[in-house]
Parts: sequence; C-alpha cells; structure tokens
Amino acid sequence: MPSLKDMRVRIAATKATQKITKAMQMVAASKLRRAQAAAEAARPYAERMNKVLSSIAAAVAGRDTAPRLLSGTGSDRVHLLVVCTAERGLCGPFNSAIVRLAREKATALLGQGKEVKLLCVGRKGYDQLRRQFLRQIIDTVELRGIKQIGFADAEMIARKITALFDDGVFDVCTLFFSRFKSVIAQIPTAQQIIPAVFETQETPPSYEYEPAEEEILAELLPRNLAVQVFRALLENAASEQGARMTAMDNATRNAGEMIRKQTLNYNRTRQAMITKELIEIISGAEAL
Repeated sequence: MPSLKDMRVRIAATKATQKITKAMQMVAASKLRRAQAAAEAARPYAERMNKVLSSIAAAVAGRDTAPRLLSGTGSDRVHLLVVCTAERGLCGPFNSAIVRLAREKATALLGQGKEVKLLCVGRKGYDQLRRQFLRQIIDTVELRGIKQIGFADAEMIARKITALFDDGVFDVCTLFFSRFKSVIAQIPTAQQIIPAVFETQETPPSYEYEPAEEEILAELLPRNLAVQVFRALLENAASEQGARMTAMDNATRNAGEMIRKQTLNYNRTRQAMITKELIEIISGAEAL
C-alpha cells in the first residue's frame, strides 16, 4: 500500500499534467480560429477552379493532344499515395484516421496486384506507415519548422509529385488528408489528383477558348495540383487543431476526475491512520 507521501506526490503530478493539458487546449483553441478561417477561405477558390477546369476538360476529352496530367499514362499499374498528416501528436485520432484510410487503400491495391508507392507529408504519417510499408515509402516531406502553411509549401510538394509523374514513377496519384467539418468532426478524405478527376456537368456550356484548350490546361493543371495540395494542407491544419482541442479537453476532464479519486483515497487513508493511532493511544492508556 502506498504511503501518504507517495499519494501526495501522485496528486501533485496529476495536477501538473492537468495544467499542461489545459494550456495545450487553450493554445489549440487560439490557433484553430486562424486555421479554420484559412481553410474555409481556400475552399471557394479550389472549387471554382475545379469547375472551370471541368468545363475545359470536357472539351478535350478523348483527344490525343490532351495533357498527361488529365489523360494519364493509359495505365493504372503503379499508384502513388500522398499521405498528409501532422508533425506532432497529442491530437486524438486525427493522424491514425488518415493513416488507416491510406493503409486500407494500399492493402486493397496490393491485393489487386498493383504496385504501391508512398509519399509522406508529415512525420506522424511516416512513423506509422513505416512499420508496414517501409519499402513502399519513396520520400518524406517534413513541415516541422513552418509556423504557418503557405502556398509556396504546397507548390513545392506539387512540383515533387509532378517530377515523379514526368519520370514515369507512377500512373495514378491519390491525396489523403482530413477535411475539417467541426471541432469534434474531421473527415478522412481520399482525392485522386493525377489523372485529374472533375465532376461531370449535365449540360456543359459551349465556349470558344483562346488560346486552345490544350494550352490552357497545360498551364492550369499544374497550378490546380498545387491548389488542391494547398487546400489539403489547410484542411489538415484546421482538423489537427480541432482534434487537439477536443483531445486536450478530454484529458483535462480525465485528470480532474483522477485528482478527485486520488484525493478521496488519500483522505480515507489518512483518516484510517489517524483512527488507528487514536485506538493505540486509548488502548495504551487503558492498559495503564
């Protein structure tokens, strides 16, 4: 049975942990507002660019002159999975949910006889995926030193993906990230970005383009790739802070409950020891 001193040390340690989790919750709450605003601001631009490209892509569908980023290589044998996660933990199931979705996709593709390659954006995704898919990981991108995600960071990742595609490393590329819905809800998402997939319009408008559609797509498709990566990173940043805020709030509540139970146990033990000492004193006095 632990002594009273051990109990006091344990209560003090739990209180110190509770202060840390409470501070992390407040920091995550302050960062969440800015991250959520950035993610919501990026959505209209990304969606509008998709609609514009969808209209242009419909005009060149089936042509031999269509850009490779749109038409693909004509094969789907090699798949590149770009898994975007956080650089830090203590954010609940945020990282594991994205990795689980990517792992399921990789396992399904391998079961179909496809070749899978992984590009990890974020240290936590790499740490989890290397246990099972170390040979499939071809590169990692760490954003640990970046305080606020910028378009240049997404453009760097997009150029890396495009260079791999131009070198014939893969045929199909899928982006994995977590879409922010609310503080308590983040949705793991898989989005195919190469070949580009656009929503088909029921009655696509008829336009005449100047310059030709192929020239427009050759310019806009690489930029759209960077925009989609940028949107994924912003959605991830907001989801990470929301998940961390929820996780630290739960940890703070659990610490409070542990402190209550530990204090109750400490008081009961102390009272029992006092009662025992009193009985011994009274018994000794009666013996005299």
